[in-house]
Amino acid sequence: MTVSLIWAESTDGWIGVDGGLPWHLPEDMARFRGLTRGRPVVMGRRTWDSLPERFRPLPGRRNLVLSRQAELVLEGAEVVAEVAEVLRRTEGEDLWVLGGAEIYSAFLPSADRLEVTQVDIAVGGDTPAPARGPGWVEANREPLEGWAVSSTGLRYRFVTLVREAPGP
Repeated sequence: MTVSLIWAESTDGWIGVDGGLPWHLPEDMARFRGLTRGRPVVMGRRTWDSLPERFRPLPGRRNLVLSRQAELVLEGAEVVAEVAEVLRRTEGEDLWVLGGAEIYSAFLPSADRLEVTQVDIAVGGDTPAPARGPGWVEANREPLEGWAVSSTGLRYRFVTLVREAPGP
């Protein structure tokens, strides 16, 4: 089982503005679909609510929503109250954490991998990217040098970080 967090962040460190993404990057969405399809995904209720209704639940994935509201019922999603319960329910599967900020923070200690799309734009948002802390190393970058250019004109790159193996 691996626990992977996935998000896109601006060069000034933001993942959201007013409850949504502050850019449109089709290449990031395609990568997101490719990485998460067929896997369980977990998100907070506000992230669930931010998805357009036609994409709830996210198709081709087992959708889990972490919420403190035990009585909450969301069609097409499993509502779960605790991180440990999400991990128990998805044991043996590769879990993808989709956000928001509180959910990233809750799962970061269990994470093995971070998939980050860096977007070359400053947005001054209201939701910061997760604070990674020490112990993460870059395992891959696409492109290796510089930036790719989106069909929308934005520059971006994909960065994979993995948790550094403990020393001897």
